[in-house]
Amino acid sequence: MDRREIALRMEGLVVFRGLLQDPVVAAFMRMLECGEDKTEQVRRYGAFCAALFAHTENWSDYLLETVLQDENLYVVKSCTAPGPGPQLRRCLELELALLEEVAQLPPAAVLVGMKAHGPMPLWEVSQPDFRAAYAQRMNDVSHKGYGVFARHHVFTLEDGHLVPVKYPDPQRLEQLPGYEREREKVIANTRALLEGKPANNVLLYGDAGTGKSSAIKAIANEFAPQGLRLVEVKKNQLYQLPELMDSLAANPLKFILFIDDLSFTANDDNFAALKAILEGSVGGRSQNLAVYATSNRRHLIKETMSDRAGDDIHHGDTMQELMSLSARFGLTVTFSRPDKARFTQIVTELASQYGLQMPSDQLMIKAEAFAIRAGGRSPRVAKQFVELCKAGVQL
Repeated sequence: MDRREIALRMEGLVVFRGLLQDPVVAAFMRMLECGEDKTEQVRRYGAFCAALFAHTENWSDYLLETVLQDENLYVVKSCTAPGPGPQLRRCLELELALLEEVAQLPPAAVLVGMKAHGPMPLWEVSQPDFRAAYAQRMNDVSHKGYGVFARHHVFTLEDGHLVPVKYPDPQRLEQLPGYEREREKVIANTRALLEGKPANNVLLYGDAGTGKSSAIKAIANEFAPQGLRLVEVKKNQLYQLPELMDSLAANPLKFILFIDDLSFTANDDNFAALKAILEGSVGGRSQNLAVYATSNRRHLIKETMSDRAGDDIHHGDTMQELMSLSARFGLTVTFSRPDKARFTQIVTELASQYGLQMPSDQLMIKAEAFAIRAGGRSPRVAKQFVELCKAGVQL
């Protein structure tokens, strides 16, 4: 095929139509569709090379990776019953064959007629098997995902849409000493979610700085290769959750909807929204997601003495209503402020991780003094102390 015919056939893509919006593929198309103006030909050739070389010098590798990560009709229908129809399957086969051929287009096929303009940059090509690679990707879709879910594992919610976090907190479980028993309950629940078994919504509550949020982030990092994705949701976005949950229900991956530092005032509209999400609505909860929340309060509604002495005739019913939210989390895990022995363990292990060289008795004397000044022992205080020592700050 000459370059004009390739461009024409690419314009007819159905399954992989989204590729035409990719910046590198779009530059490739503009290069192929160029007329006879030599200056414009050279300009478009250089624009394509610049776009491609920002990622790789191998055009075949780039196009294959873009195909494998594409969120398209075929992969979406493959994850829902009854699956793609025969025409869509035929489109897939034809388009993979076309794209495999396009991926092997050498620079010489485009440079014909441009040689008078001097040396030009050359991209590399190889011979990947698009059909075999795509079949393998579909086999792995339950833990690798597709589209944006294949490239990222942590997301935030903005205006009802998922936005990937390009640089998520790299926290790992092995970097969090001292609360292994508490975290194991959450890890076991997460494994159940990944295995398609019944999994509970989880509430982690306890003192500030005890590693509740860090535990959830570390679990998300640990199980991302197995198909776990984390979506952080702010309290004022809870009303958007039903629509989000519907959009994720057919996704082959598993999702944790993470609500950090959760608490409500008595007349907070978000209270009713979350209560409905936690098993209280007619829609139910999809089996591929769970809500994980952290709070410094066991009872999530901020309650005053005037609330208790109010003029509500059915005061007991009102109190039950306020207390019912935390009870809707099937698993509640308590992170208490560490005692001296646990604090010593945390400081010692963190010092080892950071390569801090200091006699253990001197280390703990300084750590205890630092904790007193910081308002009490906690894993956060321990980490701050060790980092300051490692930085050479005199404490």
